[in-house]
Amino acid sequence: MSAATVSRLDDVGNALLEAADRLLAAEGAGALTIRRMAAEAGVSTMNVYSRFGGKDGVVEQLFLNGFALLAARLDAVPTTDDPLADLQGCGQAYRCFALDQPTLYSVMFDRVVPDFDPGEQAMSAAFATLGHLAARLQRAMEHGLLRPADPLHAAGIVWSTCHGVVSLELKGMKPDVIDWPAVYAGATAAIIAGMAA
Repeated sequence: MSAATVSRLDDVGNALLEAADRLLAAEGAGALTIRRMAAEAGVSTMNVYSRFGGKDGVVEQLFLNGFALLAARLDAVPTTDDPLADLQGCGQAYRCFALDQPTLYSVMFDRVVPDFDPGEQAMSAAFATLGHLAARLQRAMEHGLLRPADPLHAAGIVWSTCHGVVSLELKGMKPDVIDWPAVYAGATAAIIAGMAA
């Protein structure tokens, strides 16, 4: 699924989102101008304004789409009779999302566009996604597998750990020396074990 497929925009709006995604990936935030996005999408600059209100609106939609895609990945993890295995599945879904969508991930978490501040709707989407993880953790607590705690606080701990490992992997930290899938699996297992009842 691409950066544009989550939004309910017309073809031109989606083409602009795809163009912004490509420009960010290839050249960074400096390339993300109204003129460049429009040229990359093969449309006039007026289309950026009429659909998004400007550059910040494009970045906001990328942010929203990223969290919608991440939420869909987390929701796709089946709920089984093993809540801890389900949590590991969510951890793998998070890592796969980050590796499959590195540009969206950077918009969501790395402030790759320095002058962009997510609006209220965007922040609500981010916190709602954290709620998906909190619900999985609460289920494990209710089954007596994890110590009782505030599920949102626990989700913040788990998410921070996962984010740290994934961010290092995305930054290319010695992939020839470090087995990142094994490091990630070990980190997620350790954090869950640390919360065990």
